[in-house]
Amino acid sequence: MSSPAPTPSTPSTSPTPSAPPARSRWLALGVLATGTLMVILDGSIVTVAMPAIQQDLGFSPAGLTWVVNAYLIAFGSLLLLAGRLGDLLGRKRMFVAGTAVFTLASLLAGAAANPAMLIAARFLQGIGSAMSSAVALGILVTLFTDPRERARAIAIFAFTGSAGASIGQVLGGVLTDLLSWNWIFIINLPIGLVSVAVALPVLPSAKGLGLRAGADVAGALLVTAGLMLGIYTVVKVEEHGWTSAHTLGLGAVAIALLAGFFARQATARTPLMPLRVLRSRSVAGANLVQMLMVAALFSFQIIVALYMQKVLGYGALQTGLAMLPAAVVIGTVSLGVSARLIGRFGERAVLLTGLTLLTALLLLLTRVPENAGYATDVLPLMFLAAGFGLALPALTALGMSGAREDDAGLASGLFNTTQQVGMALGVALLSTLAASRTQGLLGDGRTEAAALTGGYHLAFAVGAGLLAAAFAIALLVLRRPARPATAAPAERTPAPTVSA
Repeated sequence: MSSPAPTPSTPSTSPTPSAPPARSRWLALGVLATGTLMVILDGSIVTVAMPAIQQDLGFSPAGLTWVVNAYLIAFGSLLLLAGRLGDLLGRKRMFVAGTAVFTLASLLAGAAANPAMLIAARFLQGIGSAMSSAVALGILVTLFTDPRERARAIAIFAFTGSAGASIGQVLGGVLTDLLSWNWIFIINLPIGLVSVAVALPVLPSAKGLGLRAGADVAGALLVTAGLMLGIYTVVKVEEHGWTSAHTLGLGAVAIALLAGFFARQATARTPLMPLRVLRSRSVAGANLVQMLMVAALFSFQIIVALYMQKVLGYGALQTGLAMLPAAVVIGTVSLGVSARLIGRFGERAVLLTGLTLLTALLLLLTRVPENAGYATDVLPLMFLAAGFGLALPALTALGMSGAREDDAGLASGLFNTTQQVGMALGVALLSTLAASRTQGLLGDGRTEAAALTGGYHLAFAVGAGLLAAAFAIALLVLRRPARPATAAPAERTPAPTVSA
């Protein structure tokens, strides 16, 4: 059985370092945000450089997809394991090691001379990204214990995720056009080295619980294999189809592996993922909402860029600059508004407002014409991207709110895992639907621009539906806790958490 939650009379076994000075805390946040931004940028910066990579290294069209898939499979499948290992071995150690692995892999990717070398380097980048990203939130919530400080810190951290993709598209276009595609990877080298050098003295040095507290080898193999196979199956849906034997067969095996993992965690003496983490309504609800939201917002971050390039005829750099207003709006809201709103109205209210704005954004995108003018048809919609800046900080706070301090790395890894699974589902679902709709319209005699626009409209509509489902779950599951009429007896005080 999983270990019971400690009572107030039984202190947590996790070593808790003394709170560092304010200056060190904010410097540590800078390191965590920089490391996360480097990972987020790497995910989006590659997309605009794909044509140059294909031409230079001689990738086949099918092989080129593995520049993205190799990274996504390694990253998404190892986050949960890396988060728990951070709790056991020390989160600082895991973050520094992951950043070092990612930096080395970036150097190898930049020096790649053939497709196999680049794909291997991208897989290694995914491993390093999982190691550092899985524990970043866990470190953050233990650094900032004051609710107001934590709200500001989470807003800054969430900004790196929400605006990083747009910044990556701009930076990727600049580096590819002015230098070469190699520099989109090489630029990580100085950033990674500085991050490691600063992280060593400023991040808190907790030793972790030790492997005996959760060295579940069988569970680790089950969850890693299940997630890796599941993500691989999803990213190959566009090639094989949802009802193919390939998709259904591998999907069934992946589900069986994950079911075996949860069964193992319910009975293991030292589970890799204590199931108590999922008993929190905030943690479970926030992760489910995030999965749906990230899947839906693939249609904004990627399909809008495809619409600009394939329908409106924009180049890579022009597309990145056209998306820049969204990044500015997201950054302004994340850094300047969200923390104050969360402090006044609570995470749930701010999340629901953000989801409403994002749903409106995708619904309006279903009406953009094939001959749209940027200033009149596209730019005004960019301001509704403020919903990102509201929803992501609120979701991040909720996703970590029910985790105990010794489970913070695991909760962080779980939160990042649902993000990657949501991204994979969004890629598979929305791109497949858009492509199918486009082919149907071409068969009806529509022009290529009209057919592509119709396919993108369907993706935007389905994305809006996913956001509506996320809104309903947030409204029903993430309810405000009822205020007790009288204080609870001392002996029934709940176990300490890292909740804000």
